[in-house]
Amino acid sequence: MRFPGKFSQLLLADKLEHVSLSFLVDDLVVRHGGVGGNIAYALGLLGGSPLLIGAVGEDFAEYRSWLEKAGVDCGAVRTSDRAHTARFLCTTDDDMAQIASFYPGAMSEAREISISDLLDAGHDFGSVVIGANDPDAMLRHTEECRSRGIPFIADPSQQLARMDGGDAAKLIEGAALLFTNEYEWALLLQKTGLTEDDIRARVGMRVTTLGPKGVDIVESDGATVHVDVVPERHRTDPTGVGDGFRAGFLTGRNAGLSLERSAQLGCLVAVLVLENDAPQGWTLDRTDGVARLADAYGQQAADEIGAILP
Repeated sequence: MRFPGKFSQLLLADKLEHVSLSFLVDDLVVRHGGVGGNIAYALGLLGGSPLLIGAVGEDFAEYRSWLEKAGVDCGAVRTSDRAHTARFLCTTDDDMAQIASFYPGAMSEAREISISDLLDAGHDFGSVVIGANDPDAMLRHTEECRSRGIPFIADPSQQLARMDGGDAAKLIEGAALLFTNEYEWALLLQKTGLTEDDIRARVGMRVTTLGPKGVDIVESDGATVHVDVVPERHRTDPTGVGDGFRAGFLTGRNAGLSLERSAQLGCLVAVLVLENDAPQGWTLDRTDGVARLADAYGQQAADEIGAILP
């Protein structure tokens, strides 16, 4: 929502204990989102068949249809009979100040989903991405992957802020791949008390996104690959850019591309998200995408990546 004014002019410092305000907003835009939904949507557009695991409310029907049209399997989604689907509500004023609320709702029931039960029911997991979710669910699913020998990707992102160091360390132990952005990487080191070498011994590979500076990929032996971004044509909204990168990178790796090529595909998806007004508002124009890859990384990179694009 957008408020055509300034919150600062309406919040009185000596009356905050009695605050009671209602903002008449100019518009309301409802967008699909959420870490799991964003990554699954992008994987689907890139030709994959991702299985979305999470808990939603009975209000999920329209969103389910949207995801399924993008190629996402929603067969493992749990529907709550008690709560609505999680949502983020945000009002922005003319100064770009924001007042927002996050309602977890049905997300809290994700801890009741068993990866082991899904595996026993016939679902085939090549690997599992454990992204920001109910913290208890993240810990449960990580442990289930370890005990069942399922390769998992640790992507704790926003939930690092509320976890203690012990739980954060449990989330990454044995991960085939660890995703963070630059800030989350520093926060992870601080909270766990682990060194970079300690974490390298615990995970197969670390992928750290650096915003406009690109991405660093650090393997278990310390070898590092750096990839720069695909130049943006314009910037609309950064929400979901990291999720898009993850989907592109994982698509490349699943198709057998090198780390460098996979990261380059991730950077292409990331910029497509950045240039749209919603994390699931982008589409893939293969011809244009290959041309942008050639401009950013050279024709050989474009040819190799283009060969796996739908």
